[in-house]
Amino acid sequence: MNTEKDFSPLTPNIVRALNDKLYEKRKVAALEIEKLVREFVAQNNSTQIRHVIQILASEFALSQHPHSRKGGLIGLAACSIALGKDSGLYLKELIEPVLTCFNDSDSRLRYYACEALYNIVKVARGAVLPHFNVLFDGLSKLAADPDPNVKSGSELLDRLLKDIVTESNKFDLVAFVPLLRERIYSNNQYARQFIISWILVLESVPDINLLDYLPEILDGLFQILGDSSKEIRRTCEVVLGEFLKEIKKTPSSVKFAEMANILVIHSNDLIQLTAMTWMREFIQLAGRVVLPYSSGILTAVLPCLSYDDRKKSTKEAASACNHSLMKLVTPEDDEDEEETGSGDSQPREDSPPKTEGDTNVCVPITLSCVLPFLPVFSLLNSADRSQVTLDLDGIVQVLDRHLHDSSTGMMTRISVLKWLYHLYIKTPRKMFRHTDSLFPMLLKTLSDESDEVILKDLEVLAEIASSPAGQTDSSGSCDNSDSKLELQVPDGAKAGPQTVVGDSSPSTPSMNSYFYKFMINLLKRFCLERKLLENRGAFIIRQLCLLLHAENIFHSMADILLKEEDLKFASTMVQTLNTILLTSAELFQLRNQLKDLRTQESCALFCCLYRSWCHNPVATVSLCFLTQNYRHAYDLIQKFGDLEVTVDFLMEVDKLVQLIESPIFTYLRLQLLDVENNPYLIKALYGLLMLLPQSQAFQLLSHRLRCVPNPELMRTVDESKYIESKPVGTKRPTYTHMDYNDLLQHFDRVQSKHLEVRHQRSGRADHPDRKLML
Repeated sequence: MNTEKDFSPLTPNIVRALNDKLYEKRKVAALEIEKLVREFVAQNNSTQIRHVIQILASEFALSQHPHSRKGGLIGLAACSIALGKDSGLYLKELIEPVLTCFNDSDSRLRYYACEALYNIVKVARGAVLPHFNVLFDGLSKLAADPDPNVKSGSELLDRLLKDIVTESNKFDLVAFVPLLRERIYSNNQYARQFIISWILVLESVPDINLLDYLPEILDGLFQILGDSSKEIRRTCEVVLGEFLKEIKKTPSSVKFAEMANILVIHSNDLIQLTAMTWMREFIQLAGRVVLPYSSGILTAVLPCLSYDDRKKSTKEAASACNHSLMKLVTPEDDEDEEETGSGDSQPREDSPPKTEGDTNVCVPITLSCVLPFLPVFSLLNSADRSQVTLDLDGIVQVLDRHLHDSSTGMMTRISVLKWLYHLYIKTPRKMFRHTDSLFPMLLKTLSDESDEVILKDLEVLAEIASSPAGQTDSSGSCDNSDSKLELQVPDGAKAGPQTVVGDSSPSTPSMNSYFYKFMINLLKRFCLERKLLENRGAFIIRQLCLLLHAENIFHSMADILLKEEDLKFASTMVQTLNTILLTSAELFQLRNQLKDLRTQESCALFCCLYRSWCHNPVATVSLCFLTQNYRHAYDLIQKFGDLEVTVDFLMEVDKLVQLIESPIFTYLRLQLLDVENNPYLIKALYGLLMLLPQSQAFQLLSHRLRCVPNPELMRTVDESKYIESKPVGTKRPTYTHMDYNDLLQHFDRVQSKHLEVRHQRSGRADHPDRKLML
């Protein structure tokens, strides 16, 4: 040690005692120092006071010798006690050397440092608040100290400091938040417990508005919420619950936009549930303020909708978020961009420029890479709420991505399609800008394994096909077909509501330019995916008939199939359509329209169907039975002798016989009672009978024909009395004249093509490509 003058005004006895290894001697020295400092205080000798503190700090507390460091700590505590209320003038000199000892490798010394700081703080009370950050930083380290005694001492100091902060109205929250934001990401459980306890205390102080800084610590709180310690999680839930209460009380001052991005990036079960709960409240409280950030919210919410009962609470909260967010989209979001600003995330020209401080203000840098496709939320105060803009481009991108993802759950897919339908209803003009990119995936979704998904998908496609906003001058902009398919929308398909296009125009409301595009691509998909046609074809077409008018569906498909080059597919498709037409309850009105052919429109529809139905001879006959064209049916059956009769052909005749016995053809069976006026009906049925081998269907039809009242009356009416378009006994108007000879010739031409193709196919493999030439 140095000579005595080097430590003046400390006496040699004090110096020796401070360096002693015994605590009792160091304590005696501390009492002497306290007495000495009190004298300096009485003399108002601040120079000597600072000199004593400087010696105790540099020569003892920061010494290389452990006993000297212990002496320095107790000496500094003695100085603080002696200074009393004046200790605030020397706090920096008193605190810094003590905090340095917090990092000492000797646990006993760390404990003494904690004890010394406790005495310094206890004396200074509110005066220590300007030094709060350094005290908090030191305490946060001791909270995770492995020595139980040190930890116990730090807890006493921690409670004292919390009491001081609670009592004071001079706490500098602005200066403290950056440190809190840094420390909140600690992974140590004790440090987390320390942090969360402080946040709970600060939240309870009326004069401290921690809610303003919640965006800066919210992510850290959710990290802590995922801690393995049940106690820490429970405390964190309490803290978050208190914040949520405050948010509900003062929603107008809450920075919803800054926090919403934080809520969407957490996937741990408990964290996700809390995040969804918060998001639900945010959407309900902030309303349209969150619309610009809908894509980020949907990214987090949509996957939760497919959770099972093990995550029922999260699923319900996410469902509520989804429902509330969807309700925020209104027709006003479809207004012109010139009026409302751009629909994308680019800032408006009149928006205030971002300052340097705005960068990453709400999302910590460590999390900015978690979901790179999420928009970073900019500041949005209450004054801007009336100017919010729907992020339609972002929403569509998220929805499209979920549709493309094969791992997306069924309920999520349904919700995605509900969103698309909702957007087409509320914002049709803007949505049709995305139709070209969405259309292929919507068609692909028709192959989904879930009927409910297919139903929602059909609703979206039907809205696209029928919305007035989808009317365009040409189909080129909406064509995303395979490059091998050259598709052009016929003039009739582009006709407006007041336009009549020849005899091929349906009488139901006209569809838009996408309708014909939809029908062509749907048939193409049926052709390329025969399993889809077999398993879901009838289901899809029946639902479309409900959504888009059956006449439109059948008229357009018949028109397209008329030009179909894959004749085998055309025959199969006609057979499918014919079965739907004759058996489905959804087609009741269309069957009635065709049954009597009382109008020019119904006759035009019959001719349109007939020309395509010729791809399948038995279907053509059944269409004639449905429309009561019995003589023409008989003429067709007469031609069957020239066709190639196969097993499949006979099976179709068998099915037609079964249909004749069904309720659909009740009127036909009753007409058998009027033999004189329906001779060609009976002759047509006998023609079917002669085609059949003696099978069960043969017996069924034979038995039916034996029930005809009097075989002697089965003679034909004199030809001179038969008017082609109006047989005796019928009630059809004369203006529904049709050229049946032309129809027969068309039937011959189509069947000749089928025969030629079958012969070609027998010599080579079926070519997978097909082309529609319209």
